[in-house]
Amino acid sequence: MNIKNSSTLQLFIFLLFSFSLNAQVRESFSINANWQFTKGTVQKDKPSNWETVSIPHSWNKFDVMDDEPSYYRGLGTYKKTIYIPANWSKKDVYLHFEGSAQVTTVFLDGKLIGKHIGSYNAFSFNITSYLNFKENINSSHELLIQVDNSYHPDIPPLTADFTFFGGLYRDVYLKAVDKVHFDMDNYASSGVFITTPKVSALEASVNIKGAFINRSNTTKTVVISHKLLNVQGDIVKEIKQNIQAKAQEKISLNQNMVGLKNPQLWSPESPYLYRLISSITDSKTNTVLDEISNPLGFRWFSFDAKNGFFLNGKPLKLMGASRHQDFKDMAHALTDEMHLRDVVLLKEMGGNFLRIAHYPQDPAILEACDRLGILASVETPIVNQITESDAFADNAKTMHLEMIRQNYNHPSLIIWTYMNEVLLRLPAYEKNSSAQMAYFNKITQLAQELEDITRKEDTYRYTMIPNHGNFDLYQQVKLTKIPMLVGWNLYQGWYSGKLDGFADFLDKHHRELPDKPLLITEYGADADPRLHSFKPVRFDKSIEYTNLYHQVYFKAMMDRPFVVAGMIWNLADFNSETRTESMPHINNKGIMTWDRIPKDGYRFYQANLLKKPYLQIGSKEWNLRAGFAVSNSNLTSNQTVLVFSNQPYITLKHNGKFIAEAKSVLGIATFEVPFVNGENTLIASSKINGVEEITDQLVVNFKLLTDDLANTVIPFDDINISLGDYRYFNDNLSNQIWIPEQAYKPGSWGYIGGKVFSIENSQRQSYGTDKNILNTDLDPIYATQRIGIEQFKFDVPAGDYELILHFAELLSDEKKEDLIYNLGNQNQQDKFTERVFAVVVNDKQTLQLSNKEFLTPETAFSTKLSVSTKANEGITISFQANKAEPILNAIQLKKIR
Repeated sequence: MNIKNSSTLQLFIFLLFSFSLNAQVRESFSINANWQFTKGTVQKDKPSNWETVSIPHSWNKFDVMDDEPSYYRGLGTYKKTIYIPANWSKKDVYLHFEGSAQVTTVFLDGKLIGKHIGSYNAFSFNITSYLNFKENINSSHELLIQVDNSYHPDIPPLTADFTFFGGLYRDVYLKAVDKVHFDMDNYASSGVFITTPKVSALEASVNIKGAFINRSNTTKTVVISHKLLNVQGDIVKEIKQNIQAKAQEKISLNQNMVGLKNPQLWSPESPYLYRLISSITDSKTNTVLDEISNPLGFRWFSFDAKNGFFLNGKPLKLMGASRHQDFKDMAHALTDEMHLRDVVLLKEMGGNFLRIAHYPQDPAILEACDRLGILASVETPIVNQITESDAFADNAKTMHLEMIRQNYNHPSLIIWTYMNEVLLRLPAYEKNSSAQMAYFNKITQLAQELEDITRKEDTYRYTMIPNHGNFDLYQQVKLTKIPMLVGWNLYQGWYSGKLDGFADFLDKHHRELPDKPLLITEYGADADPRLHSFKPVRFDKSIEYTNLYHQVYFKAMMDRPFVVAGMIWNLADFNSETRTESMPHINNKGIMTWDRIPKDGYRFYQANLLKKPYLQIGSKEWNLRAGFAVSNSNLTSNQTVLVFSNQPYITLKHNGKFIAEAKSVLGIATFEVPFVNGENTLIASSKINGVEEITDQLVVNFKLLTDDLANTVIPFDDINISLGDYRYFNDNLSNQIWIPEQAYKPGSWGYIGGKVFSIENSQRQSYGTDKNILNTDLDPIYATQRIGIEQFKFDVPAGDYELILHFAELLSDEKKEDLIYNLGNQNQQDKFTERVFAVVVNDKQTLQLSNKEFLTPETAFSTKLSVSTKANEGITISFQANKAEPILNAIQLKKIR
């Protein structure tokens, strides 16, 4: 999607400038600019290397992507001078943080203000008593903030398949309120909590709870009023209450607004938002002392284990995605606009649900969901495992309570979630031992406590625990029984099993838990947008395998009314520093790239979820292709092209010529295109109601190859071949296309002998290696190889050539960190042996290679050779074993003259 298109841009601007919920009585401004930052502690009499930064800020923007294992997890220090306006001298002043990772300690003029634990919730401190005002002069103070993202056994999350970025990564505000104000010390919430106990198309009611405080030194008689405003700003209803508050007294509120006739209902199709303006007015002076605005949407909903989800009395299949909050080169220090954009992208996909995973995210997210009509869940960051300590449980419960209080008033939010895959990484206790049972009991106890907190705080929304696919274990620990809903994160056909195992699992849940609504909270397969295959297989990370995966999962969910929801994992690729594989440190399961460029997965869901006419040619990023000519007389190469559309029939033209009309099946029309050398223009089209036509265009630069290297019809120029590989790889930086290997045929090219490299435990990785190959960005071509190769031959004409050989030793005796996403396939150790072999080119040039010298394990090595050939000589590269078997990962040949 192009964010600059007019409709999206208008929506974007609307969201941006209708963002604030606080009315003008309160005063607030951000203090994001001109901070000084340094890593580590600041010691007196020792200089520090300060740099100027702006908030949002993270110190892990780049070290998570380098070849060095791990990233900086430690202390970061921020400081700046803040100026408190002189006219705030008689107000209460707060320092408000939207989020900071993960332990934050705040000092003002060297005095400790407070400390907050947790990376993902807001927090605030009342700093009034620390301020020193002089008449008509702004009060200046030195603010110093220490932020620590170090691992701590008592602070969730402990481990996860995402990066724990450090930093002061969300907005920081100074806020001022009158001495009489709504409670600002309630876990950084608004202090006002709104529910709609009764909603129908005919009538609705509103309940408002909360508290206000009189911090003045005198008794105050005030009027508490709540005005319900419609979209036009007209007052629909108002209620008032006179209350007398003694000095320093906090008073609880519980007020009802009833008899609201014919309310406009909130839904994804029509996200109608009222505003509830709550104010405190001095009854003597008629002065408004405090005022806040909250969104209000009238809707009712229910989950049913047999028939799915119902909104406003109508069935609605929830389809959407989960979302991480990071972005390329920004860690998770995103601007509000970038958060908003992700919700816009989900809406433009046709989604109606957002799983905010695995932690609460920027306030901009739920505010955008409210306005755009995206239903949502939000969860606390208890991921993979727990620590069996009271401190861990206390922190988990506090985070959960913060999350609920801070996000309570969003009509888009319908589920509170906790404990994602909490049985995935079990401590090293003996199976069924008393220690393991005690651990399970701790998890059950904590889950019940979190459930009880949620039910006490909010009796209207549902609760959910997302589990990985170990059905029996989650049953045993009662995590399928405690919450109101059960979420399953399922990856049959990816991490384990076969694709048809997904439907089997759905049916098993429905059979064994017939009274528990089922949501698919995660499903996905890695899709590296540089990789394509006409023979897609599990773990090849090709766009084509992922296309197949999503088709199977989507159909299975849509065919079963009892499946309440499908939440794609993930909306966009995200950083996971411990991951390696084809694109190191990135989890590629997103239907968009890390910088939000759509993949085919995004187009697939647009074709199946959008109501307005939609048509897009697939694999837009694959605009550099290569393939073999049919023959010397037929200079075309047939390759598959997909068109995604919600229209029944699609027509495709190639360079102005009609190719075919194809029926769209599950949103996909498939064509075979006879590509020619050079530029190929594809135009897909479909008529709506037989009249209006929608079209899409793609230009592909195609490199036509031949198996007959001596022919003059298609003269040999250059070729790039990935060994042990059946995929095409686009190196966009070099504008090169790499093609799969083939066995040698006389007159052509190819390998002789050897076998495709594979890891012995096929459950761990069934295609190539899963390691980060160092010193290269071309990991895919080094991650596969032909082992035991005897020769590689090019039957090229006489001439001068440049030959480049690529090697990487894929076996190593270095023990790696167990990667949690391997789902039970940890503790795999390579059988490393010394490898020594010679490479001989045309019996003239010899290169001696050893994995103790040139071929450093898990490191890319390439060598460039000049080769001159005579007529009928060609180029033969021979591999001669000394110790163990020779290897070759990739080869390039280019004609010079």
